[in-house]
Amino acid sequence: MTDVYESDTLLDQYLRFHYSAYEDYFPHDFDMRKAFNFPVRCAIEGPDYDLLKANELALDVGCSVGRSSFELSKYFSSVVGIDFSHSFINAALELKNKGECVVHSADESANKSEGSVRLDASMIKERVHFESGDAQDLREDLGCFDLVIACNLICRLPQPLKFLDRLPQLVKPGGQLFMTTPFTWLEEYTPKENWLSNETGDSFQGLSNALDSSFKLLKCWDMPFLIRDHSRKFQFSIAQASRWQRLKC
Repeated sequence: MTDVYESDTLLDQYLRFHYSAYEDYFPHDFDMRKAFNFPVRCAIEGPDYDLLKANELALDVGCSVGRSSFELSKYFSSVVGIDFSHSFINAALELKNKGECVVHSADESANKSEGSVRLDASMIKERVHFESGDAQDLREDLGCFDLVIACNLICRLPQPLKFLDRLPQLVKPGGQLFMTTPFTWLEEYTPKENWLSNETGDSFQGLSNALDSSFKLLKCWDMPFLIRDHSRKFQFSIAQASRWQRLKC
């Protein structure tokens, strides 16, 4: 028998699970359906399209398998999606080229069901370009964009400040930056000394400190999302979303 249940963290978690009042345990008012289609909501709700002066170029950093990038193709004449994972980029390219991709869903134990996901016909896939890349070391000739989005990325980077410091070069003056993050800092991804919460104890304040000299905060709100592990287990998280405008030089 292992000592997995002997940690103080797990003890606190289960005491809360057994004895907390609902309002203390889950201090949010969300319909679970609102946590669905997170990548779509990022593309639709993230930017303020009324304030964008041009809808020409968009960049999706940490694009994963590409849904937000495809959604942005409805609004922008050119979209670049970049992710560190080669398998994610290959899947996004398969969706672009073939319109569908095989997917396996965990049901129970080792049992899986095979199916497919399809790209909606409303996507203008010719406008989207995918490439592999490191958010902390993006190629120098990437260019400058009317919109940059980075959804649930920064707390998975070893050095998030390296990415944040590059953003003023990537967003055109007057353009917008949209970010989401649950601020789930884990040392397996980010060394503790690089967590944005270190100086203030508040990760969003750390994010603001990194962006304030070049960006103006337009809006900050919560965005829930749901990730399926198997048919009876789901990860429910609440990302903090923020929309920023690039200051004019």
